Amino acid sequence: MEPDEQTLEFAHQMFELARAGGTEELAANVDAGLPVDLTNDKGDTLLILAAYHAHPETVSALLARGADPGRVNDRGQTALGAATFRRTRDSVVALLAAGADPAAGRQSALAVAQFFDLPEMAELLHAGSSA
Repeated sequence: MEPDEQTLEFAHQMFELARAGGTEELAANVDAGLPVDLTNDKGDTLLILAAYHAHPETVSALLARGADPGRVNDRGQTALGAATFRRTRDSVVALLAAGADPAAGRQSALAVAQFFDLPEMAELLHAGSSA
């Protein structure tokens, strides 16, 4: 069954909140029953979008509500890889603490750190994966 237009618009608004860092409103919707691992047509979860757009407060709020830190989108990217690419230390730390695997995905966080020459992120990933 295809979702109706109102449902699709609501989902679109939730993805926009993740992109914009609308932590309080997004968290309230998750608390009210929105699936924390809601996924768009590209496989991006709310967590991946929040991480990619460098919103560590939103990342932490979603993780606190049970978001899966290991989800991989259709391009093989993870929230940890996105946070690494954006050099968002607080998000990387939160994701590692939640059990995110630095080696997961076709474009893993470790590969991102190496490809984009981000030694500070690589060090953080290696330290977090051995903790």
